[in-house]
This record gives sequence, structure tokens and C-alpha cells, in this order.
Amino acid sequence: MLSITDTAVRQEKIYRRWAPVYDVLYARLLRAAHRAIAASSSDAGRDILEIGVGTGLVLPHYAAHCKIDGIDVSAEMITKAREKVTRKDIRQVRSLKIMDAHELAFPDHSFDAVTLPFVITLLADPELALNECARVLRPGGQIVIVSRLSSGLGPQATIAKAIEPLAHCLGLSSAFQISTIIDWANSRCDVEVAEIHSFAPAGFFKLIRLKKAG
Repeated sequence: MLSITDTAVRQEKIYRRWAPVYDVLYARLLRAAHRAIAASSSDAGRDILEIGVGTGLVLPHYAAHCKIDGIDVSAEMITKAREKVTRKDIRQVRSLKIMDAHELAFPDHSFDAVTLPFVITLLADPELALNECARVLRPGGQIVIVSRLSSGLGPQATIAKAIEPLAHCLGLSSAFQISTIIDWANSRCDVEVAEIHSFAPAGFFKLIRLKKAG
């Protein structure tokens, strides 16, 4: 198994290649999920951290009152996101930085919401990253995740497991189980699962909202 550092380096190399075409491939496919995660986190408060900001596809969808700090391991993705912010005059964005989700360079209790759009399945240690999310989250705040999350059951799970090696080569994941997130929340006394919502087609994408105790 790759270490956290090796995984971050691998992902950075993969997304260096993906950065020029990422918007063309994913903007329309993921639009409904991007709008949903932005709306859910915007309701939580003003200060929002987006982990895995990529080329900034979610950024235009946050409410006008929000102040967004976005991070990503890929310098190329951050460059694209900064270009998008300037080109589209996205005033909600406060900062865009290269940073590892496993070691967030923010003080405790900095944010009202932490969002993870289509990134949790790619992290070397998702539980460690979620611990960091909880650390920087204010009491009563929310962690909002949207991704391809498998139930681990049925034909869809069988297909997801079969294509996982190919997805891995592309820097994606098809077989990450939602139980990983639920078990993490249940292991803590200060986080609860507040919502699980599925998106078309056939519930392929899921949003899971976690709330920190106030």
C-alpha cells in the first residue's frame, strides 16, 4: 500500500495530465452534485473549506455570503481554479492553496463547513483526513461529502469492484464504500450522520452530510 506522501505525489502527477481537459469531461456530468454540495454547505455558515477544489467547478455555486478557502494537491488544478475565479469574477473565493488534506494548515475551529467534492475516495487515509476536517470545523458545523460511494451490495457493487483497477490507473475510485464514512462518524462522540442523498443516474453519486456537535 502506498504511503500518504506517495499517494499524494501519484495523484498530483495524474491530475497534472487531467487539468487541461477536466472541465470538458466533468462539468456537465457532475453539475447537479456540485450544486447540491455548494447549497448544503452554504446553509451551514459563511466560512467554508473546500478540499480537492480541482479546477474550481464547484466555486461558482456557493452562496454570495460565503467565503471559500480551497485546497488541492495539484498545482496545475489550483492554477486552473485561479484562472476561473478571475475570469468569472467569483467573489466568494478567499484563497486557493496547494495543501494535503491529511495535514491541514488551518487552526482549530476555523470553518462552518468543510466540503469534499469527489475527493474522499482518492485519499490514502480518509479517516485521518476526516479527523482533520473535524478539527478545523466549528461546533455545530458540517462536513459535506459528495462522491461515487458504493453500498458494497448488489450488481452495482460487483461492477464497481471489477472496474476498480482501471479506475485506479486513471486516478479515480469506483469501489469506495459509504460504510467507511459512517463507521468513522460512529467512532467519534462529536460527529453524527445527518443526511444521505443519492443522485441520478441510479443513485450512482451520493451526498453525505455529517454534523459536528455544538
